[in-house]
Amino acid sequence: MNETKTNIALIGMPGSGKSTVGVLLAKASGRDFVDTDLLIQSRAGATLQTIVDENGYEALREVEEQVLLSLQLSNHVIATGGSVVYSEPGMAHLKTSSVVVFLDVSLETVRERIGDYSLRGISKRPDQTIEDLFEERLDLYRRYADIAVNCDGCSMEQVCEAVMAALPSA
Repeated sequence: MNETKTNIALIGMPGSGKSTVGVLLAKASGRDFVDTDLLIQSRAGATLQTIVDENGYEALREVEEQVLLSLQLSNHVIATGGSVVYSEPGMAHLKTSSVVVFLDVSLETVRERIGDYSLRGISKRPDQTIEDLFEERLDLYRRYADIAVNCDGCSMEQVCEAVMAALPSA
């Protein structure tokens, strides 16, 4: 792996498996694990859903960008929030130290896994459907990804193996 890119950053839709696969990847690759959603909640002193409910989706994206820009990590697996790709400065910062892996799942899989997305603290405009959000983000995920792994029909362990296999050699 590129000397400066010792991190693996996972991007993708809510329900794509970033947090679960992240933990498995950290174990498999001997890295530490960090979930930016947890860092956001810690910094804001509130859940993602509370931030969205009380201050709107823009507030969540703002805190998310601050958290990303403050990351100074090496040798970590980083599970990001689904809206991370809206922050150009945040993604640029992430890409300086990380191989960015897009966990690619279909809209059907997202729906199946997250159920009632109104409870998930998802950063979306109030008038935006999950379909609209999916379409809007797909191009962004593809633009920023160094590697894309199709996760449909795979167990989290299989996704972890596919990511490990796709990573550039040390």
